[in-house]
Amino acid sequence: MAHICIVDYGIGNIFSAMKALRRFTQDVILSEDPKEIGDAAALVLPGQGAFEAGMEGLRVRGLLDEVKAAASKGKPILGICLGAQLLLEKGYEFGEWKGLGLLPGEVVHFPVLEQGAKTPHMGWNSIIPPAGHTWEGTVLKEVVPGADMYFIHSYFLKPNDPAHILAETTYGGLTFASVIGKGPIIGCQFHPEKSGEAGLRILKNFVALAR
Repeated sequence: MAHICIVDYGIGNIFSAMKALRRFTQDVILSEDPKEIGDAAALVLPGQGAFEAGMEGLRVRGLLDEVKAAASKGKPILGICLGAQLLLEKGYEFGEWKGLGLLPGEVVHFPVLEQGAKTPHMGWNSIIPPAGHTWEGTVLKEVVPGADMYFIHSYFLKPNDPAHILAETTYGGLTFASVIGKGPIIGCQFHPEKSGEAGLRILKNFVALAR
Protein backbone atom coordinates (compact mmCIF):
# COMPACT_ATOMS: atom_id res chain seq x y z
CA MET A 1 0.00 0.00 0.00
CA ALA A 2 1.36 3.42 -0.94
CA HIS A 3 1.77 5.96 1.81
CA ILE A 4 0.74 8.92 -0.37
CA CYS A 5 -0.83 8.81 -3.82
CA ILE A 6 -0.83 11.85 -6.08
CA VAL A 7 -4.02 11.50 -8.09
CA ASP A 8 -3.31 11.77 -11.81
CA TYR A 9 -6.49 13.14 -13.37
CA GLY A 10 -4.95 14.64 -16.47
CA ILE A 11 -4.15 18.07 -15.03
CA GLY A 12 -0.67 19.60 -14.94
CA ASN A 13 1.70 20.51 -12.11
CA ILE A 14 2.14 16.92 -11.00
CA PHE A 15 5.87 16.40 -10.98
CA SER A 16 6.80 19.48 -8.93
CA ALA A 17 4.43 18.21 -6.25
CA MET A 18 5.99 14.75 -6.46
CA LYS A 19 9.51 16.17 -6.11
CA ALA A 20 8.55 18.28 -3.11
CA LEU A 21 6.75 15.46 -1.28
CA ARG A 22 9.70 13.13 -1.80
CA ARG A 23 11.80 15.42 0.35
CA PHE A 24 9.83 13.97 3.28
CA THR A 25 8.91 10.45 2.18
CA GLN A 26 9.97 8.24 -0.70
CA ASP A 27 6.72 6.33 -0.50
CA VAL A 28 4.86 8.56 -2.98
CA ILE A 29 3.25 7.31 -6.17
CA LEU A 30 1.46 8.94 -9.07
CA SER A 31 -1.55 6.99 -10.24
CA GLU A 32 -4.87 7.12 -12.04
CA ASP A 33 -5.65 3.54 -11.07
CA PRO A 34 -8.73 3.37 -8.80
CA LYS A 35 -7.34 0.45 -6.80
CA GLU A 36 -4.01 2.13 -6.07
CA ILE A 37 -5.84 5.32 -5.11
CA GLY A 38 -8.25 3.39 -2.91
CA ASP A 39 -5.41 1.54 -1.20
CA ALA A 40 -3.31 4.64 -0.47
CA ALA A 41 -3.07 6.02 3.06
CA ALA A 42 -3.42 9.62 1.86
CA LEU A 43 -4.22 11.47 -1.37
CA VAL A 44 -2.95 14.63 -3.03
CA LEU A 45 -5.05 16.40 -5.67
CA PRO A 46 -2.67 18.72 -7.51
CA GLY A 47 -3.62 20.80 -10.49
CA GLN A 48 -3.75 23.90 -12.59
CA GLY A 49 -6.57 24.65 -14.98
CA ALA A 50 -10.34 24.94 -15.19
CA PHE A 51 -12.80 23.52 -12.66
CA GLU A 52 -14.83 21.67 -15.29
CA ALA A 53 -11.74 20.02 -16.79
CA GLY A 54 -10.63 18.87 -13.36
CA MET A 55 -13.94 17.26 -12.49
CA GLU A 56 -14.19 15.69 -15.94
CA GLY A 57 -10.68 14.29 -15.55
CA LEU A 58 -11.71 12.57 -12.34
CA ARG A 59 -15.02 11.38 -13.81
CA VAL A 60 -13.70 9.78 -17.00
CA ARG A 61 -11.08 7.87 -14.99
CA GLY A 62 -13.70 6.59 -12.55
CA LEU A 63 -12.02 8.32 -9.61
CA LEU A 64 -14.84 10.39 -8.10
CA ASP A 65 -16.07 7.58 -5.87
CA GLU A 66 -12.53 6.64 -4.79
CA VAL A 67 -11.69 10.17 -3.65
CA LYS A 68 -15.02 10.50 -1.83
CA ALA A 69 -14.53 7.09 -0.22
CA ALA A 70 -11.08 8.11 1.01
CA ALA A 71 -12.62 11.19 2.63
CA SER A 72 -15.39 9.14 4.25
CA LYS A 73 -12.74 6.84 5.76
CA GLY A 74 -10.93 9.79 7.30
CA LYS A 75 -7.87 9.56 5.08
CA PRO A 76 -5.84 12.77 4.73
CA ILE A 77 -6.49 14.59 1.46
CA LEU A 78 -4.55 17.64 0.28
CA GLY A 79 -5.87 19.73 -2.59
CA ILE A 80 -3.45 22.13 -4.27
CA CYS A 81 -4.68 25.10 -6.35
CA LEU A 82 -7.33 23.58 -8.65
CA GLY A 83 -7.30 20.49 -6.45
CA ALA A 84 -8.32 22.67 -3.48
CA GLN A 85 -11.18 24.17 -5.48
CA LEU A 86 -12.51 20.74 -6.41
CA LEU A 87 -12.97 19.92 -2.72
CA LEU A 88 -15.91 22.32 -2.57
CA GLU A 89 -19.47 21.73 -3.77
CA LYS A 90 -19.65 23.94 -6.83
CA GLY A 91 -17.56 26.03 -9.23
CA TYR A 92 -18.57 28.77 -11.64
CA GLU A 93 -15.71 28.76 -14.14
CA PHE A 94 -17.20 28.89 -17.66
CA GLY A 95 -20.55 27.73 -16.34
CA GLU A 96 -21.79 26.03 -13.19
CA TRP A 97 -20.18 22.71 -12.26
CA LYS A 98 -20.55 20.28 -9.41
CA GLY A 99 -17.46 19.66 -7.27
CA LEU A 100 -16.52 16.80 -4.96
CA GLY A 101 -18.50 18.34 -2.11
CA LEU A 102 -16.06 17.27 0.60
CA LEU A 103 -16.44 20.71 2.16
CA PRO A 104 -19.49 22.97 1.83
CA GLY A 105 -18.91 26.04 -0.32
CA GLU A 106 -18.22 27.25 -3.84
CA VAL A 107 -15.53 28.63 -6.11
CA VAL A 108 -16.17 32.09 -7.57
CA HIS A 109 -14.38 34.60 -9.80
CA PHE A 110 -12.60 37.59 -8.35
CA PRO A 111 -14.81 40.68 -8.43
CA VAL A 112 -13.52 44.03 -9.67
CA LEU A 113 -10.58 44.70 -7.39
CA GLU A 114 -9.16 47.84 -5.88
CA GLN A 115 -5.74 49.42 -6.38
CA GLY A 116 -5.56 48.41 -10.03
CA ALA A 117 -5.12 44.75 -9.08
CA LYS A 118 -5.52 42.39 -12.03
CA THR A 119 -6.66 38.82 -12.39
CA PRO A 120 -5.28 36.26 -12.39
CA HIS A 121 -3.83 36.83 -8.97
CA MET A 122 -0.29 35.72 -9.75
CA GLY A 123 2.87 35.78 -7.69
CA TRP A 124 3.80 35.99 -4.03
CA ASN A 125 1.36 36.98 -1.33
CA SER A 126 1.10 36.42 2.40
CA ILE A 127 -1.16 34.15 4.42
CA ILE A 128 -2.40 34.89 7.94
CA PRO A 129 -4.68 33.07 10.39
CA PRO A 130 -8.26 34.33 10.68
CA ALA A 131 -8.72 36.73 13.57
CA GLY A 132 -8.62 34.95 16.91
CA HIS A 133 -7.16 31.73 15.50
CA THR A 134 -3.75 30.08 15.52
CA TRP A 135 -2.25 27.34 13.39
CA GLU A 136 -1.43 24.96 16.20
CA GLY A 137 -2.80 21.52 15.48
CA THR A 138 -3.10 22.14 11.73
CA VAL A 139 -0.89 21.55 8.70
CA LEU A 140 0.15 25.19 9.04
CA LYS A 141 1.81 24.71 12.42
CA GLU A 142 5.32 26.22 12.53
CA VAL A 143 4.54 28.38 9.49
CA VAL A 144 5.10 32.01 10.44
CA PRO A 145 1.93 34.13 10.00
CA GLY A 146 2.53 36.49 7.11
CA ALA A 147 4.64 33.96 5.21
CA ASP A 148 4.57 34.45 1.46
CA MET A 149 3.17 31.74 -0.82
CA TYR A 150 3.04 31.48 -4.60
CA PHE A 151 -0.41 32.00 -6.15
CA ILE A 152 -1.83 31.79 -9.65
CA HIS A 153 -5.64 31.83 -9.91
CA SER A 154 -8.62 33.82 -11.15
CA TYR A 155 -11.21 32.04 -8.98
CA PHE A 156 -11.11 31.76 -5.21
CA LEU A 157 -12.35 29.49 -2.43
CA LYS A 158 -15.55 30.55 -0.66
CA PRO A 159 -16.39 28.01 2.05
CA ASN A 160 -19.79 28.27 3.71
CA ASP A 161 -18.49 27.73 7.23
CA PRO A 162 -15.94 30.28 8.57
CA ALA A 163 -14.60 27.51 10.80
CA HIS A 164 -13.23 25.84 7.67
CA ILE A 165 -10.99 28.82 6.86
CA LEU A 166 -7.48 28.09 8.14
CA ALA A 167 -5.70 30.98 6.43
CA GLU A 168 -6.62 34.18 4.64
CA THR A 169 -4.95 36.35 2.01
CA THR A 170 -5.75 39.87 0.86
CA TYR A 171 -5.43 40.94 -2.76
CA GLY A 172 -6.76 44.12 -4.32
CA GLY A 173 -8.75 44.93 -1.20
CA LEU A 174 -10.44 41.51 -1.07
CA THR A 175 -9.69 39.06 1.73
CA PHE A 176 -10.31 35.46 0.73
CA ALA A 177 -9.68 31.97 2.08
CA SER A 178 -6.25 30.76 0.99
CA VAL A 179 -6.24 27.54 3.06
CA ILE A 180 -9.40 25.62 3.93
CA GLY A 181 -9.81 22.48 5.92
CA LYS A 182 -11.82 20.26 8.19
CA GLY A 183 -9.98 17.48 9.97
CA PRO A 184 -7.72 15.66 7.51
CA ILE A 185 -9.22 17.36 4.42
CA ILE A 186 -7.13 20.38 3.46
CA GLY A 187 -7.02 22.70 0.46
CA CYS A 188 -4.32 25.27 -0.37
CA GLN A 189 -5.23 27.82 -3.05
CA PHE A 190 -1.52 28.50 -3.57
CA HIS A 191 1.25 26.10 -4.58
CA PRO A 192 3.11 24.97 -1.43
CA GLU A 193 5.57 23.04 -3.60
CA LYS A 194 6.61 26.34 -5.22
CA SER A 195 6.56 28.42 -2.05
CA GLY A 196 9.99 27.89 -0.57
CA GLU A 197 10.61 26.69 2.97
CA ALA A 198 7.23 27.86 4.30
CA GLY A 199 5.39 25.88 1.63
CA LEU A 200 7.55 22.85 2.21
CA ARG A 201 6.69 23.00 5.91
CA ILE A 202 3.02 22.52 4.98
CA LEU A 203 3.88 19.47 2.89
CA LYS A 204 6.05 18.08 5.67
CA ASN A 205 3.17 18.48 8.13
CA PHE A 206 0.80 16.78 5.70
CA VAL A 207 3.15 13.83 5.30
CA ALA A 208 3.29 13.52 9.10
CA LEU A 209 -0.52 13.69 9.25
CA ALA A 210 -0.71 10.84 6.74
CA ARG A 211 1.16 8.42 8.94
